Amino acid sequence: MAELRHLVLVLGDQLDLEAAGFDGFDARSDAVWMAEVAEESTHVWSSKPRTALFLSAMRHFAQALEQAGRPLHYTRLDAPDNASSLQGQLQADIQRLRPQALVMTAPGDWRLLQALKSVAEASGLVLELREDRHFFCSVREFAAHARGRKSLRMEYFYREQRKRHGVLMQAPAEGASQPEPLGGQWNFDADNREAFADTGPANLPPRCRFEPDTITHEVIALVNRRFAAHPGSLDSFAWPLTRAQALQALQAFIEQRLPLFGRYQDAMWPGDAWLYHSQLSAALNLKLLNPREVVAAAEAAFHAGHVPLASAEGFIRQILGWREYVRGIYWTHMPGYLERNALGAQEPLPDWYWSGHTDMACLRDALQQTLAHGYANHIQRLMVTGLFALMLGVDPKQLHAWYLAIYVDAVEWVELPNTLGMSQYADGGLMGSKPYVATGKYIKRMSPHCKGCRYDPAERVGSTACPFTTLYWDFLLRHQATLASNPRMALQVKNLARLDEAQKQAVQQRAAAIRRGEIGPARAPAPQPAVQAELHV
Repeated sequence: MAELRHLVLVLGDQLDLEAAGFDGFDARSDAVWMAEVAEESTHVWSSKPRTALFLSAMRHFAQALEQAGRPLHYTRLDAPDNASSLQGQLQADIQRLRPQALVMTAPGDWRLLQALKSVAEASGLVLELREDRHFFCSVREFAAHARGRKSLRMEYFYREQRKRHGVLMQAPAEGASQPEPLGGQWNFDADNREAFADTGPANLPPRCRFEPDTITHEVIALVNRRFAAHPGSLDSFAWPLTRAQALQALQAFIEQRLPLFGRYQDAMWPGDAWLYHSQLSAALNLKLLNPREVVAAAEAAFHAGHVPLASAEGFIRQILGWREYVRGIYWTHMPGYLERNALGAQEPLPDWYWSGHTDMACLRDALQQTLAHGYANHIQRLMVTGLFALMLGVDPKQLHAWYLAIYVDAVEWVELPNTLGMSQYADGGLMGSKPYVATGKYIKRMSPHCKGCRYDPAERVGSTACPFTTLYWDFLLRHQATLASNPRMALQVKNLARLDEAQKQAVQQRAAAIRRGEIGPARAPAPQPAVQAELHV
């Protein structure tokens, strides 16, 4: 065997044949390294859909590498000599293969970057990290954007990106020196907040499904056997797992769902996980899709007259704006970002987040579809599961571990800022200018869940009071001093004056009872002890 020059490391969310790690690859002297390890499913209690997605996508990518003629050293999860961690497996394979250097596209996860650096250092090898070209904005470019600013706001970053990349822009008006946004405004969010009529979504297209092939069936059997105690189900597993499937899913979204995506992006409907959402985040985060082609497809659909500007802009803002912004926040503030807890939240995550057994209709629907598919749309994450945890006072690190474990599209660079910052306000306003808190009336406005629920969103206290509403007022009372100085929260805090002391006490007493589990929303036994122990890994 010829001496190995470069061992190119590929992680489970780097499944791109054109990645920078492959630049200059020579099949005569270089080889690719990939490994499936149990630690990636146990450092958080990873759901079956999430684990199956990564493993199957990796195995399909291994096929693509072999078809491209790139020598590959691949360790399967069930291999007898599997070291169970990326760090341990890489150490063993370096001793066996003796490469001159390690090369890789920069990882998206701080934890893995530190682990791989330590292996390289212990082995006396150079680890060459190459820029991840998958993104519109590099980490260095984001740092330059952030430097010297008193506060960071996604909207201003998003406008810079639109100008820089010429997305949804038009020539400057007469007398102006700068190009202008199409439609005369940057953001059409106000047009994208409609709820469905009482009859629900009409003519909703079916989910874009990819039935499991032989590889995926093998992975499903492995996951069900190896991770039997982990949450979630693989009965409906049908995610895109290859580059070709991801492109097909993109085309289906642009043609079938994007026209109404904008209008209904904040709406919810019981029993329907997909609605008009793209379901492309997992493929994007695995690097099966490039965000440039996703943005270009949405923009082209607008210019072709297929979708309204509000829908195209609302979707593009999520990709070009929000997704790039959270990555910048993550890499410019790690590792300390993980420890932020500006509101001092210390409550444990309720056990029923792992089972979906609750008598609150909105939470039950969001949790049960999450367990069934490893998926929930952004408004369910922010304004149902996230909102309840925020107002209950859950330790943000515990909620982060749950989101990272449960969703198929969860990788830490995107999940952590969304959870700690946007959802839980644990970063004290770095990500968003205010905590997103609301009573149960918000959920009533955006969905019909409240019609079939035993709780009344209009009531603060009493046996039928909606826990969201109780906890909303309790949240304002607990954090009144902190929130009073926030101009975007001033009106909400001012509303506390409507409550006399007896009413405030009643709210606080009921909120305390909810935290103790003495009254709603749980209506199910706690997990078994063996499972319970894993919740805090």
